[in-house]
Amino acid sequence: MAEEVAGRLPEETLLLWKREQALLKAHVVDRDTEAWQRNPAFSGLQRVGGVDVSFVKSDGVRACASLVVLSYPDLEVLLVDGNGLLHHRGFGVACHLGVLTDLPCIGVAKKLLHVDGLENNILHKEKINLLQAGGNSFPLMGGSGVVLGVALKSQNHSTKPLYVSVGHKISLEAAVRLTHSCCRFRIPEPVRQADIRSRDYIRRTLTHPKPPAPGQERSWKAQRPKVCPKIDSEEPTGEGRLLETQAPDLGAQEQ
Repeated sequence: MAEEVAGRLPEETLLLWKREQALLKAHVVDRDTEAWQRNPAFSGLQRVGGVDVSFVKSDGVRACASLVVLSYPDLEVLLVDGNGLLHHRGFGVACHLGVLTDLPCIGVAKKLLHVDGLENNILHKEKINLLQAGGNSFPLMGGSGVVLGVALKSQNHSTKPLYVSVGHKISLEAAVRLTHSCCRFRIPEPVRQADIRSRDYIRRTLTHPKPPAPGQERSWKAQRPKVCPKIDSEEPTGEGRLLETQAPDLGAQEQ
């Protein structure tokens, strides 16, 4: 979707966005800045936010950004569905959001971004197969010799890793530990809940055009916009839907 939208934008706009990225990139902090980050059990951390954006299929204008804040067992850190330093220009959406909010931010992507020589090739897949248990991981070192992120097996039953990278004001080691501790399923719970709510909002508010004129019912049904699907075979269907006022304890056991 992002590529489709970018393809229709004037070159001046793209250059402006790239210039803004370069300016904000200078403010990224890739080390721990909070006391709870250095604690093995994250003692002192009480809330974790998840950020996700859902798009209307075949619509380059309308989308829904969702922020969900969940309680963490005993808004201080954000987990973003996207990349941080693991990015073509070293400044993904997790970095952008972290710098603008001045909050610790972690990029959690479901697919490997091919950058700096990183590829989802046979060697990469062999490394994934060596991840035996939830919490196992391996570094993502690019051709430049810089570790851009970590491939993390979030749960014992997961066959696909998550790609964790620094967004802002947190070290990669702490980012990986926190991401794993937030996973009740494959996807960290804050991000999973943000995804559920953003897609639900689009279904309820953005996918219902005006009623058709008489005689146009069939064409209206065929043209109804659909939510761009984010289907993951390892994700539970119909689970995890919470009331808007609920903030579940991430330490609760999976049902």
